[in-house]
Amino acid sequence: MLLRRRWTSKIALGVAALLTPTLLGTTAAAAPAAGPSATAPAASSLSWQGCGGDIPATVQCATLEVPLDHRRPGGRKIDVALSRIKAAAPAERRGVLIFNPGGPSGSGIFYPLALSGLLPQSVKDRYDLIGFDPRGVGASSPLACGTTTADERLTYRPYTEATFAQDVAWARDIADRCRNRNKETLRHITTRNTARDMDIVRAALGERRISYFGLSYGTYLGSVYTQLFPQRVDRFVLDSAVDPKRVWRGMGQSWAEQAEPAFDRWTEWTARHAARYGLGDTSAEVERLFWDIVARADREPLDLGGTRFDGAEVREYIRWEITHPSVAARTLGLLRDAAAGKPVPPFPTFVPTDNELASYLAIVCGDTRWPTDPAVYRADSRRDSVRYPLYGDSVSNIFPCAYWDRPVEPATKIDNKVPALIVQNAWDSQTPLAAALGLRRALKGSRLVTVDEGQGHGVYALGISACADDVATRYLTTGRLPARDVTCRADPLPEADSRSASPGSAAAPARHPFAGS
Repeated sequence: MLLRRRWTSKIALGVAALLTPTLLGTTAAAAPAAGPSATAPAASSLSWQGCGGDIPATVQCATLEVPLDHRRPGGRKIDVALSRIKAAAPAERRGVLIFNPGGPSGSGIFYPLALSGLLPQSVKDRYDLIGFDPRGVGASSPLACGTTTADERLTYRPYTEATFAQDVAWARDIADRCRNRNKETLRHITTRNTARDMDIVRAALGERRISYFGLSYGTYLGSVYTQLFPQRVDRFVLDSAVDPKRVWRGMGQSWAEQAEPAFDRWTEWTARHAARYGLGDTSAEVERLFWDIVARADREPLDLGGTRFDGAEVREYIRWEITHPSVAARTLGLLRDAAAGKPVPPFPTFVPTDNELASYLAIVCGDTRWPTDPAVYRADSRRDSVRYPLYGDSVSNIFPCAYWDRPVEPATKIDNKVPALIVQNAWDSQTPLAAALGLRRALKGSRLVTVDEGQGHGVYALGISACADDVATRYLTTGRLPARDVTCRADPLPEADSRSASPGSAAAPARHPFAGS
């Protein structure tokens, strides 16, 4: 879940979670959790000051230099921007709780401030809340690929035979531009190196260990840290999990897989509320209405408040909203009105900045190897458009990663016994339950909290399940993991969400098709 969104009326359905030998970790289990006195900080080497602007004085900012190439710690340095909110009860202070909000490409520097109104006081009493922009993102030596238009940043590209050659040319051009503008840095913007930066942050903070809260892509970053630095792990909460065996193309394709059952659940919900929405008395009627609108938009794009949507764009928009059933139902009603020629309000869409696109591609292309033959993408797109008609043709289509340089290192294999807590909604189509089960198998010392009937992306402190919140808070404040995996009930949903009735109110499509944030 990215904190920053830039909204525009122009549709851009695009942007589809080596240290020196003395610092390298092993796969051994972490040592028993230490008490507060064991994690009392040494003198920090950071220079904290006010963040400026209208940021409250309780939030402090600092900049830390880290090696661009951790294999050469004495070489070129880059900046990592940090923020801090000090523990509210110094006498109860446990240590630091570092956050990552997802992405990849999510700016996390003000995530502690955003979460301060959501986290329980018992957590805020015990931890300094630490945010940071990962390397290449935002204020941390940002990357740029030199894109200037929404169309260039449109990575949601449904497959058609007529446009495939254009998509191939686009993918090659974006990869070339990113490489040419970041010749020295691009190959070092990886999850492994961000995890290594986190350990330098830990040392600069004067902490023996860190606690961590990672959402979506942040679960993968956190799991990589547990693999590299198991002895530095204190209490890790991993919310809405990425399966480390499926990074990154496989995670995008998991979205296509999970969109179909999520769509079925949504049509059933919408039919049960036919008196309110009038979109069909059965799930089959709701589904037929949707696909009729898609076909209509394919013949002639719909006018959605001045923005033109074709059928593929209608599919993509609903795919993002169906985890919030009432929001998607209201949107379908507006789409029906537009198809009938009635005026509707603008549909907001997210256009990534050049930095968001660049830093996103650096991670998803630089962490793992992708197929290099365009024929593979053509074949997969044709297959998945039939298997997963809502979304499959786009996530399997050609991507700039096909033309990326070979990764400096292989993807991290996660296989350890480090204690951690994974929390997961059962019906999260962006990081699905199957992905959380994959992470649970990889982190053998972890426990999984599944929210039965839980919907949406993100669990902890979001009002999804008081039971799951209690388990996570107890772990952060006492260090006690459940004896076994836990199933919690979701809190009752209101008949109608309290969100605004405007389209996109559930959070307009984030357009990051591999990590869900």
